[in-house]
Amino acid sequence: MLDIISFIPGRKKQSPSGWVSFNAVCCHHRGNSQDKRGRGGIKTESDGSWVHHCFNCGFKANFTPGRPLSRNAKQLLQWLGVDELTIERVSLESLRHKSITDLLSSKVVSRWQPNFKKQQLPDGLQLIDDSDIGHKKYVDYLVGRSVEYDKYPFMVIPNGPGREKNKIVIPFTHANQLVGYCSRYLDNRTPKYINHTQPGYVFGTDLQKPEWDIVFVVEGVFDAIAINGLAILHGDISEKQVDLIKALDKRVIVVPDRDKAGGKLITRAIELGWAVSFPDWDNDIKDANDAVHRYGKLATIISIVDSVETSKIKIKLRRKKSC
Repeated sequence: MLDIISFIPGRKKQSPSGWVSFNAVCCHHRGNSQDKRGRGGIKTESDGSWVHHCFNCGFKANFTPGRPLSRNAKQLLQWLGVDELTIERVSLESLRHKSITDLLSSKVVSRWQPNFKKQQLPDGLQLIDDSDIGHKKYVDYLVGRSVEYDKYPFMVIPNGPGREKNKIVIPFTHANQLVGYCSRYLDNRTPKYINHTQPGYVFGTDLQKPEWDIVFVVEGVFDAIAINGLAILHGDISEKQVDLIKALDKRVIVVPDRDKAGGKLITRAIELGWAVSFPDWDNDIKDANDAVHRYGKLATIISIVDSVETSKIKIKLRRKKSC
């Protein structure tokens, strides 16, 4: 893997906080002369990752093993004098060092584990790379939905046949093992989603953190990614899914879609004694992902927590009004 520190010109002593300062070459990208006051900084970690920040102009770049080099990371390396061949080699070498499941940083093992079989992804898939012009339409789609495309290993087949080149693949993992995937097609044809999953699977268990006391249960995969929740992937919750969710040992808050399918999910939540949230969102907001796009992630999560109902009678009354 690339030792980026070796390319830094005129480097100084490493600070106690781990930052190595140098004359900031990145100021060239704004038409400024090179910084001479050592206001560029790079901090490296033992796993090979690094973060760069120019405290003169604010330019930032970072790299994490297992992911391709971002546009900013490539620009920084070019400014440091790294040749194109080396840059591309580093990007490819990074992807070979980590599997798709290693890209998920959270490590969660519930007390009860279902017997999901390990699966394989289709051939030809590539991780979304915002520096690849061929990936622009996929990046634009995710950005248009306010989905953080660099926080989850979304995959694509830009040169695939037929509809295959017009889809985004979302890997399904459980206990950091690949157990299926979902294809979201970007054309106007149906079906829009095709799930390759196993009975009892719940998406998002690997997004949860041990210190979280609450878990949000939603229907769709993008809703789950938007608020770090769990997706049941259809309008009802099976008994196996209930067991898996309960095994997380967290307070469950159901966030239903605002349609007939959401009403069915509310009925199931009442049967299970789970709380249901009825946020006061605008009438055209259908689900959690829509809310994040309109209000932002933090505001959406706060609105969900502040609008929780636990009384079965009140939930039933709210269901009649919302669905």
